[in-house]
Amino acid sequence: MPSPPSSEVCPAGREQRLSYRGGGRWAEPGPVPGPALPTGRAKAPAVSSRMDITTGLPAIDHHRDLHIWIIENLKMVPVPERAYGNFFEEHCYIILHVPQSLKTTQGAARDLHYWVGKKAGAEAQGAAGTFVQHLHETLGGATVQHREVQGYESDCFCSYFHPGVIYRKGGLASALKHMETNMYNIQRLLRIKGRKHVSATEVEVSWNSFNKDDIFLLDLGNVMIQWNGPKSSISEKARGLALTCSLQARERGGRAHIGVVDDESQATDLMEIMEAVLGCRVGNLYAIMPNKRINQLQKANVRLYHVYEKGEDLVIQELATRPLTQDLLREEDCYILDQGGFRIYVWQGRMSGLQEKMAAFSRALGFIQAKGYPSYTNVEVLNDGAESAAFKQLFVTWSVKQHRNRNLGGTGGMGKLSQVKLDVSKLHSQPELAAQLRMVDDCSGKVEVWCIQDISRQPVHPKLHGQVYAGNCYLVLYTYQKMGQVQYILYLWQGHQATKHKIKALNSNAEELDLMYHGALVQEYVTMGSEPPHFLAIFQGQLVVFQGSTEHSGKGPPASATRLFHVQGTDSCNTRTMEVPARASALNSSDIFLLVTAGICYLWFGKGCSGDQREMARMVVTVISEKNMDIVMESQEPPQFWEALGGRAPYPSNKSLPKDVSNFQPRLFECSSPKGHLVLSEMVFFSQKDLDKHDIMLLDTCHEIFLWLGEAASEQKKAVAWGREYLQTHPAGRSQATPIVLVKQGHEPPTFTGWFFTWDPYKWTNNQFYEEVVDGSLRAVSAIAEITAEVHNFRLSRWPSNGRTGPLALQALKGSQNSSENELELGPNVGGTGTGASASSYHSSPGSMINGGLAREQLMHQAAEDLPEGVDPAHKEFYLSDADFQDIFGKSKEEFYSMAKWKQQQEKKQLGFF
Repeated sequence: MPSPPSSEVCPAGREQRLSYRGGGRWAEPGPVPGPALPTGRAKAPAVSSRMDITTGLPAIDHHRDLHIWIIENLKMVPVPERAYGNFFEEHCYIILHVPQSLKTTQGAARDLHYWVGKKAGAEAQGAAGTFVQHLHETLGGATVQHREVQGYESDCFCSYFHPGVIYRKGGLASALKHMETNMYNIQRLLRIKGRKHVSATEVEVSWNSFNKDDIFLLDLGNVMIQWNGPKSSISEKARGLALTCSLQARERGGRAHIGVVDDESQATDLMEIMEAVLGCRVGNLYAIMPNKRINQLQKANVRLYHVYEKGEDLVIQELATRPLTQDLLREEDCYILDQGGFRIYVWQGRMSGLQEKMAAFSRALGFIQAKGYPSYTNVEVLNDGAESAAFKQLFVTWSVKQHRNRNLGGTGGMGKLSQVKLDVSKLHSQPELAAQLRMVDDCSGKVEVWCIQDISRQPVHPKLHGQVYAGNCYLVLYTYQKMGQVQYILYLWQGHQATKHKIKALNSNAEELDLMYHGALVQEYVTMGSEPPHFLAIFQGQLVVFQGSTEHSGKGPPASATRLFHVQGTDSCNTRTMEVPARASALNSSDIFLLVTAGICYLWFGKGCSGDQREMARMVVTVISEKNMDIVMESQEPPQFWEALGGRAPYPSNKSLPKDVSNFQPRLFECSSPKGHLVLSEMVFFSQKDLDKHDIMLLDTCHEIFLWLGEAASEQKKAVAWGREYLQTHPAGRSQATPIVLVKQGHEPPTFTGWFFTWDPYKWTNNQFYEEVVDGSLRAVSAIAEITAEVHNFRLSRWPSNGRTGPLALQALKGSQNSSENELELGPNVGGTGTGASASSYHSSPGSMINGGLAREQLMHQAAEDLPEGVDPAHKEFYLSDADFQDIFGKSKEEFYSMAKWKQQQEKKQLGFF
């Protein structure tokens, strides 16, 4: 076998030859989780003799969005839908996602994932890799392929599974069952972790598995106890409870009781159950080291490599670093894009060779080893024309060569606005239109403007609305009606020449206004020259930006010898006028300029301007100057015109085209900054249910950055800084002037809600959150009484003096769970599932415990009032010594309690213990 590649990838302009195996494969990198896939034509030796690809590929139901197969005996075996999200660590899985929603089909049509369990064998991995390759060939080129390793899955993979992924021990025949509904003969401990993407891993049923930071679920069949680490956050607790309730519904038919331990001292009953199973805890809990999460600054380090063969070697050559442009990708070649070691993309041109395409995963894994990246690094393989949104947005611009998206307005380009007659009722009934056009209404609402002077805000007279200065900052409050309710948007406008002192005062005054309106203001941060359409429209296309910082005196703009204004726009929704240096080089043949001199003003029409531009310019002239006006056509200027500009000079004659963003797909992220830098987790197929009151979410729609603030989010003051860090570190080099919009939970404008497939305006009033669930439905006293009854009845606290529970106690609990499956009284519903109660709301006083067997005469044929103190009349037999129990019942207590309950009752009646 050739040696694996070991040297660094070569810098730009230089080649590096790496050891290469014929047939389009790298040398095998060695035993790592998820080794290189056998993507060449030759099948893996361990697989080829036993699997039949021609008959092994399953039929695809394109009416379902998710399909999952497990690799069993070198075959693709479908996983039942109720078991989706459960993965056995000794197996490999194949996951196919076919989006059904119109909004999610704008990019790649399908995602095909290859998942490797941490204990999966090489044979299963080879079979899965071969199946993936052939399934991809069957599905066609419009499929993005992903390599996933247990515990390090991509955001795309995790987005399929709500409320989380469960890693289960075992494999082989056990995996075929996956999950049986109403299964009560179970005892396991799950460690639940993660913020937005939650995972639960089976761990040893022992106190040694616990720590201070995570959530743990002790699953005992009829009883499910969620233990919350003292350092876990409220959002982690809530997501853990969502997963617990999901398990209860799917695996117990909603009949298991749920208890929550938030404070051990307040949950004595549930702790009694836990100690019966786990024994008494010895020593203190330990704190875990936080996982290293890749921040946005690290993800911004993108490098593009050209991959090609040269003799027996595979050569990779660095082509470019951030910012990348689409024209670097040639359709006859293959490329590797390295995003800071966070993810490796392999892009395959439509004209590249078949062998190159089949070797994509193998090449990516060889590259990972050559770079020294972790073996679990995520890999994504894309075909020309079927790229994912995440890949396309690593480039400055991305245009679709064919089948360009024809949805109305794209993502809201200004030029589209004039094609749609705005109707306030239509915008409110069609929020997706409002989002695409970036217009909440027809701008007929109330407008108030303040100018920041010193540290305070001064109102601007309505006659001067729309006249602003580059050295100042302004607050513009817009009030409108939506569905009969008053709504507000507060624009924070910042001039290019504004001082830090004024910007700070702008922010503090905005906070004051927000408090005055009880937090109901949607706040949009606007930079001079990047005003959104709605901001321009509320001034009817007459926004004029003057140079300097002259304060408003109520008399209009000050006079000056010579001033030049650049007029841009075709209607009232996209027109702005900005003062520019009064020199000839500032002109542009595609636009209109107003030159104001001491005696006269000239309205200059460039050769490339349109009739709509001229009409809007005539309206703006009256705002700037009342002097006599001469209309001047380009190339017909009088000498006085050039004299006022200081003489002729070259100027641009080409029209500046707007950035093409018609193919831009909005993306939703959860925000955090555990170590001071922004860390994002993407919700790839997002919906309103991804918004939680403890979250701060970032929605990138290209033209605007929305930051959604949950009402209980703890770091709301960091939101604007996070939005700016997102723009600064974006691999595509995004404009720092992109508007940032703060949206508070319950006050979402249609320009935000329209990006969601569906939106329920009453969700926040009808939805139960963690505190309400625990304080309400889970605290039913009757339900918690049922849980603790099993402990009291079977005396589960009867363990030896060493503090460890014996098999008797565990068998007693297990026997009760198995036999009482059909006799449980259903508890109240939580999210559509029956649950039990949190122990913190119910405290019992157990009777005195009997440490040792009682004489049979004290128990047999005795009425309840004649029994010794502390004996449960329903389980008199339990208090017999082991020898007496064996002599009377002819079996051990373990055997007796493993019987069905009706058999237990029958024997107890016959022997005088009923």
